[in-house]
This record gives sequence, structure tokens and C-alpha cells, in this order.
Amino acid sequence: MARTTDVRPIVKMRSTAGTGTTYVTRKNRRNDPDRLVLRKYDPKIRQHVDFREER
Repeated sequence: MARTTDVRPIVKMRSTAGTGTTYVTRKNRRNDPDRLVLRKYDPKIRQHVDFREER
């Protein structure tokens, strides 16, 4: 069971292309205190786009 003060919380990444595609990943709060941005593949538009962390 995950704690609310977990060092590596689960975050939801949403596509900036506006397609509604999401990825779920974990991040280290100590290394990345800001919102995470990853370049991932969006299958709906068949391109790599930026995915930003949702809160």
C-alpha cells in the first residue's frame, strides 16, 4: 500500500496534443520536485509529443 508521503509517488502524464492519451509512471520527489515533462509516443496521432504531469 502506498503512503501519502511516499518518495516515489505514482503520477499521471497527459498528452499536450490534446488527444486525452495518458501514461502512468513513478517519479522521485527528491530529484524532480517540479512537474515532470517526458517526450512519449501518442498512438492517436502517431507522433512523439510532450507529456506533462497532472496533479
